[in-house]
Amino acid sequence: MGLLFGSLLLLSLLQLAPTLALPQSVFVRAGAGCGKTQLFPGVTQYRFNLKSSGKDRSYSYHLPPSYDRNKQYPLVLGFHGSSTTGLLFELDTKLSETRFSGEKIMVYPNGLDGSWAGPSYHTESTVAEDLQFVADIVADIESIACVDDKRIYATGISNGGGFVSTIACSPVGDLFAAFAAGSGSFYTDLSGCTPARTPLPFLEFHGGNDKTVFYAGGQGEGGPLPSIPDWLGAWATRDGCADRTEEALANGDVHHISWTCNGVPGLLQHYKVDDMGHCWADTEPNLTQISVPQGPSPIQASSIMMTFFDQFSKP
Repeated sequence: MGLLFGSLLLLSLLQLAPTLALPQSVFVRAGAGCGKTQLFPGVTQYRFNLKSSGKDRSYSYHLPPSYDRNKQYPLVLGFHGSSTTGLLFELDTKLSETRFSGEKIMVYPNGLDGSWAGPSYHTESTVAEDLQFVADIVADIESIACVDDKRIYATGISNGGGFVSTIACSPVGDLFAAFAAGSGSFYTDLSGCTPARTPLPFLEFHGGNDKTVFYAGGQGEGGPLPSIPDWLGAWATRDGCADRTEEALANGDVHHISWTCNGVPGLLQHYKVDDMGHCWADTEPNLTQISVPQGPSPIQASSIMMTFFDQFSKP
């Protein structure tokens, strides 16, 4: 067990880091998994050998400890960064802890060779194949657990955060009610974005001192990246946002920007943490902070994000 944890910690210290096609099946039957008994609620479980685009894929999932097989639960998919796994994202963000997801089902997909399609360093799958995998995961988890298909959400960090935007810019995005990204590397957004519907709620966290995905944009490890203000501006245009407000938090170290979009306050939001590097924002120590290295940040992304998700359901 010590060797396993040591290996996981070693992985955590590694750097995190298209044409969009309609998947073969993006619609699933709501409530298909309701009424089915789950033997290990509150414990992370694994689904191996899920066939998707002819390849064996995997993910893990965590049901609330008080899981009721006849109650529909919100579902959150969490996408890890490059050179890591869903398990490391789960440990880093603490999203399976009851304080964050006590009434939600958490799912942690695994990218092939530890990353997601979009950047040039990923060669194991195409964007279309990874999007199909997302649709297949939703169908699979809805077949075994009781999911509220109006409240499905996606989040991710770094390469996984960028892939969340890729999902939102594709037909698969119509499965989701809202999106959130931490330290996102938005490689595919430069190729254009056509959301399945508008407006789409989006929340993004980013460090002003990020040395991997620069706040000002430029060349990243996997290709050119937009600046975060430009990326936010593009989503503000797509979402039909008008009023923009900004507030300073944590003695001016955190800048919270919020837009009213199509008459909905806070539909698009952003937190810039001036002195934060490439990590998941947390007021407590976590693995990605160790990898920077740096100490805790003034805000806790996991808590803010879950509150954000709770405001939105799919129309």
